[in-house]
Amino acid sequence: MIVNLQSDGWEIIYHRAHALLAGQIANATRDDSYRIFDTIAAISHHDDLEREWSENQLTPAGAPMDFTLEKQTPVKKLRQHIEDSLYRGRWVALLTSMHLCFLNQAGAEQTKEVTEFISEQKDLQQKWCKELEIDQEEAESAYRFMKWCDRLSLILCQRQLPSNQRALEINQGADGKTYYVAESAAGWLTVSPWCFAQDKFTVEVEASYLSQIKFTDNESLIEALKAAPRKYLKWTFVKAELDELGMSKAA
Repeated sequence: MIVNLQSDGWEIIYHRAHALLAGQIANATRDDSYRIFDTIAAISHHDDLEREWSENQLTPAGAPMDFTLEKQTPVKKLRQHIEDSLYRGRWVALLTSMHLCFLNQAGAEQTKEVTEFISEQKDLQQKWCKELEIDQEEAESAYRFMKWCDRLSLILCQRQLPSNQRALEINQGADGKTYYVAESAAGWLTVSPWCFAQDKFTVEVEASYLSQIKFTDNESLIEALKAAPRKYLKWTFVKAELDELGMSKAA
């Protein structure tokens, strides 16, 4: 889960909600590439592994655990996630596999099990590409799009937007171009270069709020999470050029 400290407690965004936000972002683009609806399905379900109410979510200090502090997911669970994605089809499984390889590639240097997992997934990816009659570049382009939507969603959920109208790099999109996001003085957002179908649109994600700062055990945290009040966070994107707004790129 994504955990943001606030003056009166914690703001919690579940990973599946973050993935749904990434799917909204994908749906708003002008992308008409191969199997776009399947790609959106992969994006919106890429975090289905996360089950915050049935796992340990407490830090040693008693605070809700942000996903950046979690231990590496067991390889058995990663394999199961990819197998489950096949219910939606090979294209979804392909992008899910590519994403899990990206997330775990650092661990490939640390454990033999992870190294074998990534090698196994590379073989599966080649197999699925051949069966789907697409080349590696088409797969890489679709995954860049998925990663781009995921990254922009994380920027919003983790409240990483820079102050003072500075622009923050998202990453490369499907076309290989580098994109930036910035917040205007009026509070709306823009992405440069603009890549969406409409000149203005709104996306949202549901967040939960805890007033208790510290918990004695994981069970009490889970109970509080289930009972926590929720509200939608919304962002409106507007087509504009960064230079027109006097925005600068953040370091």
